[in-house]
Parts: sequence; C-alpha cells; structure tokens
Amino acid sequence: MKLHEYQAKEIIKQFGVPIQDGKVAETVEEALAAANSLYEDGPEGKFFVVKAQVHAGGRGKGTIKETGAKGVMVVKGVEGVKEAAEKMLGGTLLTIQNQATGGSKVHKILIARDMYYPGPSERKEYYLSITLDREKGQDVIIASSEGGVNIEEVAEKHPEKIVKEWIDPAVGLQAFQTRKVAYGLGLSGAAFKHGTRFLAALYKAYKQTDADMLEINPMFKTADDQIVAVDCKLSIDGNALYRHKDIAAMRDTAEEDPLEVEASKYKLNYIKLDGNVGCMVNGAGLAMATMDMIKLSGGEPANFLDVGGGASAETVEKGFRIILKDPNVKAILVNIFGGIVRCDRVANGIVEAYKNIGNISVPIIVRLQGTNAELGAKIIDESGLEVTSAITLAEAAQKVKEVLAKTSA
Repeated sequence: MKLHEYQAKEIIKQFGVPIQDGKVAETVEEALAAANSLYEDGPEGKFFVVKAQVHAGGRGKGTIKETGAKGVMVVKGVEGVKEAAEKMLGGTLLTIQNQATGGSKVHKILIARDMYYPGPSERKEYYLSITLDREKGQDVIIASSEGGVNIEEVAEKHPEKIVKEWIDPAVGLQAFQTRKVAYGLGLSGAAFKHGTRFLAALYKAYKQTDADMLEINPMFKTADDQIVAVDCKLSIDGNALYRHKDIAAMRDTAEEDPLEVEASKYKLNYIKLDGNVGCMVNGAGLAMATMDMIKLSGGEPANFLDVGGGASAETVEKGFRIILKDPNVKAILVNIFGGIVRCDRVANGIVEAYKNIGNISVPIIVRLQGTNAELGAKIIDESGLEVTSAITLAEAAQKVKEVLAKTSA
C-alpha cells in the first residue's frame, strides 16, 4: 500500500527521523491557515514549499494540466501560498510516472517550511532508500551523493556515485554500516553524526512498519549540518497491514484504480494492465505463466486477476464482473488448476456466473486442469453458452489468438 508524502513523514517521525515541518491542506483556506502557523515569528517574508500530494514520482518536474503550475513550488509569503494552492487544488498533475494514464487529480497539498535557510555550512541534497534485495534475501540500503534527481540516471551515468550496503537479517543494521554509508556520502563532522542517527532511525521505521520500500529523496543537509527528510515515499507490504490498522486506515482509494479497489473488497488480487485479454486464474505463478502464453499468442494481458485457491462460484462471478468493466477486454481466458478445488465445481461456477451476468459480448476460453478436469470440460461444452473449453495452456492460447483475429477482422 502506497502512502502520501505527508503520511509517510508523520510515520517516520514517530521513529525519531527528522522531517521537514509541514501541514496538509485540502482547501485554499486550510493552506493559508497552515502557512500562518508554520513559523513561530509569523509568515512575513518567509519562504514555503507547496507540494501536490499524489501517488506519483517526478512531481517537481510535473505540470498541472489546467494551469501550467509545477507539482512542487517554492513561494514567498502567504500570498504565494494562496496562489500556488489555487493553481494546484482540483487540477490534474501530469508526471513522467502517470502521464500515460492521464495524470492524477490533486485533492491535497502539503505546505512545508523552507529548508534552505542560511548558515555556516554548505547545503546539499542526497538520495537514500531501503528495500529488499530478493536475490540475496537481505535488505539493502541504496544511497547517493546526487540527491533530488532521477536516481536511475545517476545509476546509469555515474554508477560510482551509488553506495549499497546489505543488511544480514539475522543481526540487523550495525553501527559500522551506518558509518560506512555516511562516509560513502561524503558526510563529515556534525553532519556525519546526524547522518548515522538518521539512517539508524530510518531503518527502524522501515522494519517496524513492514515496509517494502522507503525512499528519501532528497535527504537534505542543512546549512547548520542537520540531516532532514525533505521528501518521503513509503510503501507497506499489503500482506502485513493486518498488523498496522492505523496505517491501513490511511489508505487513499482515490489514488488507486477503481477496479483494483473493488477487487480488494472481495479479497481478489487484481492488477489492471494495458492489454486486451482478461485473465482469471488461481495462483500467482499460474497467472504469470498465463500472461506469458497470451503474449506468445499475439495478445496482451489486460489484467492480473487471482481468484485464490477456493475459486468459488461467487469469486468467479465477481472476477468476471470486474474484468468486463474494462472496455479494452476483447476476450477472457480462464485458467484454473483444480488442486484444492474440483474442476467440476469451478465449471458450474462459471456457468452460473455467465447466466447471472448475462449479455457477455466477449468470447470466453476456459482451461481446467486437475481434479475432475474432464468432467469440468464436459459441463462447459454442454452448457450451451458461448464458452470454449481447452485442455492444455497452449491450446487455450491458440484459441485466444483465433478469437482475437476474428474481433480485429
């Protein structure tokens, strides 16, 4: 589950990670109130950072479609905050990550204090993230002295500026490792000490929230050598949310695909893709194999939909209804392995779902394997419905290819 920047910052702050102070606003009036409260000596002459709160990276370079404003703006005084709020709220932010899907509506903005105040030291931006290296089975810290920019470009053009440190899960993050990363970033003096503490607190937040990714970009060294999280992206492992009801309550369904939200209500694992063939399977591995076969047959998967091991008549029907709401779907491939569930029960569920939904205008290919597979195929073939059965996955993919050829003819 993804979180907004303001939510992520509040979470890591609880673990002792210094953050850029700010307040979230949903209206221009709330933005003005936030600006008036952020500085103890008042907002006159002060600078603020106004940030659109959407689940997309690249906000600083992104543009509000309707007004041309940037997704992150540095403004002066309350009037500057007001102008930025008026340009951002209700607009559509287009970034490199979301422009293909039409952008994201800006419902909230974050009003934050400016961190570029004067002081004796040089100010600098760094990159820092923690995630799981699945190949090594260890968490990995990825850091760079080139923060505030596209880290992929840095990794490609200047790999020597990327610092990586793997953490043995049996012993956890060690003090020498935080010093190693801080040294690799070029920190020294008070900034070095603050940097090691920052990293230790951040890793604690990462572990105790069951995060699968925690990114600070930029991690900022102020002019008085403080280390502060100026931006924060935090993603929580959905399988662990039952342990974090307070975090689960922060879910913003307005930022998610409506079909994915609907699927989650029925405990279905659904991810919308850009293709033309709907997939209904039971098991993630089978889903991947099914999508591969669809591509090999000349089609493109329109979704990843795992109905789970039970694959009851109810879940099959809900799955069909969700897939059919995607106007790009030209065919549906149902690929079920009857291990826990019998294939004849799945077949009866498909027939029942087909009749309940009615007016299904796209061809459906059903491949059942496992317990009572032959009986399941017989039920499908004798149903009198526009449903085609297949024995092997290759045969099913070939039939998908044939129906797609007919629809495009």
